[in-house]
Amino acid sequence: MVCKVFVDGQEGTTGLEINGRLQGRDDIELLKISPEKRKDINERKKFINEADIVFLCLPDDAAREAVSLVENENTRIIDASTAHRTNDGWAYGLPELSREHREKIAASKRVAVPGCYATGFNALMYPLVKAGIVPADYPVTCHAVSGYSGGGKKRIAEYASADPADEAIRSPRFYALALRHKHLPEMQKITGLSRPPLFTPIIGYNYRGMTVAIPLHSRLLPGKNSAESVCDFLYNYYKDQHFIKVFPYGSEGGIVDGFLATTGCNGTNMLEIYVAGNEEHILLTARLDNLGKGASGAAVQCMNIMMGIDERTGLE
Repeated sequence: MVCKVFVDGQEGTTGLEINGRLQGRDDIELLKISPEKRKDINERKKFINEADIVFLCLPDDAAREAVSLVENENTRIIDASTAHRTNDGWAYGLPELSREHREKIAASKRVAVPGCYATGFNALMYPLVKAGIVPADYPVTCHAVSGYSGGGKKRIAEYASADPADEAIRSPRFYALALRHKHLPEMQKITGLSRPPLFTPIIGYNYRGMTVAIPLHSRLLPGKNSAESVCDFLYNYYKDQHFIKVFPYGSEGGIVDGFLATTGCNGTNMLEIYVAGNEEHILLTARLDNLGKGASGAAVQCMNIMMGIDERTGLE
C-alpha cells in the first residue's frame, strides 16, 4: 500500500532535503501544498489530516501548532524541530541506541528527530553511560564543528553572500558562548548524565559536514579503561548497525594525513566513530552529515522503520 506523506515546512533546508530523498519512491505518495498556501493554517490542517506520515520541518512553536491540528488517530508525526525531543510521550529518533529505541519508533505515532550535534554526542555517550564505563556524574566536555547549513536559511544566506576574502567568515567561529545551546537538554536526558555537558560548538566555512568530539581522562573512569578498550566496546555495541560504523582502534579509516575532516560522511546517512588516545587520555569522535544522519536522513530512516520496511530504503 502506498503511504501518503506530507512535509510541513517543505521550503526549509531540512524539508528540501527530505523531499529530495523521497523523490522517485514508488511506495510514497508525496502530498505537495501550493507554495502560496504553505503558511495557511487551514490548508496545512487539511494536508496534515490527509497524510499517513507528516514530517515537521518548522520552528518549535509552529511544530507544536502543527501537532495540535491533527484530528484523527492515524496520522503519524516525525518532528525535526527541538520541540518534542525530551518529551517522554515521543519516541527519540535514534534507533541505533538500543533495541528499545528502535521498537518505540516502530510503534509510535510521534517521533522526534534528534538534533545534529546531539546525534553524534548521544551515539558516543549513551552506550558508555549505560554500561557504567563513564559515570553519570562525569564532568563531560564536548567540542564540535559543523558546516554552516546547520544554522538554517539566515545563516546560509550570510555565508553565501559573504566576501570569500573575508578572513573572519572563513575562520572557524565559536558560538553559543553562554554555554546554553538548544541541544543540551536532549544530550543530558538521553545519555542519562546527571549534569549537562560543557558544550562548545564551532561553525565552519564548509556548507555541510560535522564532527563531535568528547575527551575523557582514563583516571576519572571506573575500572581500567583505555582508548583501545573503549573503542572495542563501541565497536561491539554498534557492529550490527548499518548506519553507524566504528573504526577499529589504530585504524586510519577516514583520517587523511593525520587529519579528520568534517566532510567525510557528506551526502550519506552514515555516522562514523573514531577512538584515539592512549592509556591516559581518550578522544571519542563522531562524524556525520549534519543534513543527513543529523536531520533529513535520520527522519527518513525513522519513517522507514515506522512503515515496517528496510530502514535503508532511499538512503543508499
